[in-house]
Amino acid sequence: MRLSMKWLFWFLGVGVYVMVLGGVFYYNLFKWTFDEKLKQDVIETVKVYAPTMRNGLLNSPKAITFEEYDIMMSLAKDERITSIIYLSREGRVRWHKESRFMGMNWDEFKAQVPPPTDAINQAYLTKSPKVRQVSGEPFYEIAIPLSVRGEIIGIINLMVSRAGAEVLIGSAMRKYVFGALGVLFLLGLPLYFFLHHYVLAPVDMLRESVEGISLKNFELRFPERGDEIGDLAGAVTRLMGKMKAEIEGISNRDRTYKDAEQRWWRSLLGMTVPSSNYVIVVDENNNILYANFELAPGGDSKNIHLLDVVDSQQQTLLRLVGQAFEQPDKVVEGEAVFKNKNHNVRILHVGQTAETNRTLILFYPKQSIEM
Repeated sequence: MRLSMKWLFWFLGVGVYVMVLGGVFYYNLFKWTFDEKLKQDVIETVKVYAPTMRNGLLNSPKAITFEEYDIMMSLAKDERITSIIYLSREGRVRWHKESRFMGMNWDEFKAQVPPPTDAINQAYLTKSPKVRQVSGEPFYEIAIPLSVRGEIIGIINLMVSRAGAEVLIGSAMRKYVFGALGVLFLLGLPLYFFLHHYVLAPVDMLRESVEGISLKNFELRFPERGDEIGDLAGAVTRLMGKMKAEIEGISNRDRTYKDAEQRWWRSLLGMTVPSSNYVIVVDENNNILYANFELAPGGDSKNIHLLDVVDSQQQTLLRLVGQAFEQPDKVVEGEAVFKNKNHNVRILHVGQTAETNRTLILFYPKQSIEM
């Protein structure tokens, strides 16, 4: 996989991971903020009407006044409020949207309609507004006591829906997601520019420079850099220098060894082979190592192939050489034409490995005495 694709997957993965963590944080923050705002708005709304309701409770403790009735109807029309229970100081239902409950004792009302939470009891005991989440339901029960000089004269209990808060939370989360995606995109552009300009492009240049290296040219053409890629290019340059030195050393050793071997063959065969005979020694590649005659005008035995000396049409000689290859360490004898004369031929192929194979070819006149 390309480095750019790996970076893209990592960037998207980290970005999504951060967005999810941020989404969890902001969702809870939005939920707390909008829920608190919903609770406070409802409580403040009731507090606005509280003086009128306290006057009604004091002036008409047994029956609801017109002013209170108007307040209840106004609160009932609020989309956030799903139900209202207005209790008097005697513990009777002063107002309910179902008229059959009005005037009913609180204990009788609880028996028919059990309260979802203990908000009313807690508000009565603490003499302060209490908010409770209805278990498993998207509602809050808010109980607000009405008191005069520390004495509770009535309680208004509201069932408030969280639907509006959920809408606001959903809207805020959508804005968060769009904003986070925008930030991710705007952050990704400069990061990708940095990655491409300072990492990917130099790596491609280094790759092209390395591909331009060959056994004839060990030079790494790459501009100097002061970063890690420059260090890598320097390491490659040093490696190429070591390889060049090793190859030159091996080449010099091979050249020295071949020169020494040629002197060895010249000394040995010059002493043992009569000057009237022709002898050729070839290496594993059939290049001539030594010959006791002039191979070419002004030339020597270096870098000359056997077929440059022996005509490829001389099938008999080539067949004898092939037989010697098939029977190493055994002398193969025969007749062949060499230098336009008929000669007897002896061929010996020796060597244990491909690098040390040597083939000796001896031509001697028919009338000469065999050795």
